[in-house]
This record gives sequence, C-alpha cells and structure tokens, in this order.
Amino acid sequence: MRFHRSLHLQSSRMMTRSFASTTTTTRSIRPIKLLRPCISSSKCSNVSKRSLSTRTSASSSSSSPSTHSNDYWTEDSQSMSDSMGQNGAFPFSSLPEPNIDTLPGPKTSMNLFTAINRTLDTALASDPSAILFGQDVAFGGVFRCTTGLREKYGKHRVFNTPLTEVGIAGMAIGYAATDSTAIGEIQFADYIFPAFDQITNEMAKFRYRSGNQWHCGGVTLRMPYGAVGHGGHYHSQSPEGFLAACHGIVVVIPRGPISAKGLLLSSIRSKDPVVILEPKALYRAAVEDVPDAEYEIPLGKAEILQHGTDVTIVGWGAQLRTLAKACHMAKSKYGISTELIDLRTILPWDVHTIEQSVKKTGKLIVSHEAPVTCGFGAEIVATLQERCFLSLEAPIRRVCGYDTPFPLIFEKQYLPDEYKNLEAILDVVGYAK
Repeated sequence: MRFHRSLHLQSSRMMTRSFASTTTTTRSIRPIKLLRPCISSSKCSNVSKRSLSTRTSASSSSSSPSTHSNDYWTEDSQSMSDSMGQNGAFPFSSLPEPNIDTLPGPKTSMNLFTAINRTLDTALASDPSAILFGQDVAFGGVFRCTTGLREKYGKHRVFNTPLTEVGIAGMAIGYAATDSTAIGEIQFADYIFPAFDQITNEMAKFRYRSGNQWHCGGVTLRMPYGAVGHGGHYHSQSPEGFLAACHGIVVVIPRGPISAKGLLLSSIRSKDPVVILEPKALYRAAVEDVPDAEYEIPLGKAEILQHGTDVTIVGWGAQLRTLAKACHMAKSKYGISTELIDLRTILPWDVHTIEQSVKKTGKLIVSHEAPVTCGFGAEIVATLQERCFLSLEAPIRRVCGYDTPFPLIFEKQYLPDEYKNLEAILDVVGYAK
C-alpha cells in the first residue's frame, strides 16, 4: 500500500502544478486552436511527442493542409467541427457496432452485476497497468461487482480506499496521468458531489490545459445510480445532468448486462476519462444471455431498440424497461407505433440518430428519473426543437421526476412510470390528429 499511498499524495492538483512549471520551457510551440476540448477520438488519442511535434510544425505553415483529417486538435478540421454541431454532440467513436447475435462462441445467462464483474476481470487481465479501487471493493463491494478480483489479482491491484470520494477521484487522475489505467468505484452516485472539484477542474481539463501534451484518459469512475425501491434521499439520485455540464469527460449509462459489458470495456480502454453510471435496481433483476467473447460498444452512439413510425421515445439506463412497457401498451391497446431509442452515452450524445427519428415520426418524448428542471432531457428537447422544428407535429414532452428531493415513502408517485409515459404518448399522438 506504500506505493498506492504515494500515488494518493500525488493528487492531480500537485501533478498539474509540476506540469505547469514545465510548460514555461515549451513556449516556442505554437498554440493549437481547440475545436473539441479534451475529448479524443480513437485515431487521435494517446498522442506521442513525435506526432505532437509533427502537427505543430505542419500547422506553422498555413499553406500546408493537415494530414490528420480526423484529429480534433488541428486547425483545419472545419468539417469535423461542422459535424459536431454547436453543442459538440456527435458520435465520436470509430468502433463498429457489434452484432451480438453473430459474435463467435457461446453465451452465458447472467445478471448485471455478474456481467460487470466479468468485464472488470477481463480489463485487469488484459492490462497489467490497470488497478481497481474504492470503498469496500476488496471484499466485493456493496453490490458484489468486484467479488473475487482481489484474490485473483492481489492486494496491490484491487484494494480499499478511505471514505473520501475526492481522494478516489484525485488518485485516479494522478495514476492515469502516468499513462496507466485507473478504475475507481464510488459506492453510490449520490456520493459523487464531494469529488466534483477533481472531476470538473482536473479530470475534465487535464488534456485541454496542456494542449494535448498530457492526459488522464485512463480514468474510469464507476458508480450505481437511480431508484432502488427504498433508497430515500441519499441512495436514489440520478446525477447525469450535473455531469453532462462537465465537458471534457464521457458519461455513459448502460441498460442491462449485454450493454454494460460492451460499454464498460470501451470506457476502460478509451483514452478519455469516463464516468459510467450503473442502474443499481437492475444489478440482480436484469438477466440476459451475454456473449463470452470480448466486444466493445462504441461510445457516443445511441441504439434504436424498436423501430416505429408514430412517435420517438428516448431514455437511458433503467428507464428503458419502463419505456418498453409503455411502448408495448401503446401498441397493444391503441395501435400506436413507437420508436424507442437508448441514448447510452449522455456526453457526448448522439444527436444525429434522434434527429433522423424525429424527422420521421414528427413527435418526441424524453423520459428520465432525474428531476425535470435542468435534467438532461432539457438539453435534448432544446436541441431537437432547433433541428426539427419544421418536422414537429406536436409539442415535445418530458416525462421525468418531480422537482423535489428524492422521496422515500412517495417513491412510486415520484417515478415516471409506464402509465405516465403512456399518457404522454397518447397526448402527443392525439395532438397531431
């Protein structure tokens, strides 16, 4: 633990001070115009000093076009900037979408926490630099997602931390800054707020502030989020809206075991810092046949779960189960054809997929557990209203949690269940007639 304690003392703030002192010797390097701060693509991440100097020398001559057409850090990436849109929302991963049905090898029926456990096992086995740490992870964690990993990989790679979320985030940043892989666990997403200073001021800005000379892209912070039936104020919150305002990180939310395996593996292997929110209500409830083979689901790309023609419905995480029920009732009882989309990545989010769907259906409903005011649904609604105004046949609806602290005894009344969503479906479809 002496090695890891020294890493903890090397918090990201201390490390960036030392980096700042070295930048004074490199002022001859011409500043590079930043079009997409911090977020890297699979083709331009993990930049070497050689490639950095090559780009710098190339940019010094305005007559020389850049050879890095997919590099967000070059000045002449106007086409990439245009595709991003004003809010920088675009599917930035070049990974192909895996076809789960055609992956080689057998499949194993497992629940969500088992899928996460096996994915962490894969990540630790394939990357000798990877470490896994957090409160109680040594014995398996509150939800047993890390069970057996300490015994398999040793106490120096899987270990407990003190009860300090800011320390977990700070250590992750410092360790990842050495070009290593840090997988931190925040016991509940509700506890992430003390770590916001490290996440927003260090993790998200590490690459940006150095002009892509350094990064902490090896960070992945996992945390269970959302309602669980009895969590009350401090064990039920959905903080994705807060995180979505923190540009420079990736925010991911899986909906079940299959998506969790692919998204978590992509997050850990990504060269961008990632916060992944896991729906704790589904840790044992969600069971799927998960391929044993490795696969990665591209970050920044939504998935159309059900094609339809009458109304587009967007959600993420555990809310997809609720929305699937509402879509089934709408079809079976009223003959309404719904197009259901899993956003999967909150930041950066896939505007294009939703835009194409709304232009087809003319109607949009966004649903999430977090409070309606300033929830991430508000960003989706604002963006789609701008892009699809002439295609809309009805006002866009949000079906979300109420603007109150998360209640305990009134949880059922608070949650945007399938009946509230069905009512919204009937309203928007009826409005268009």
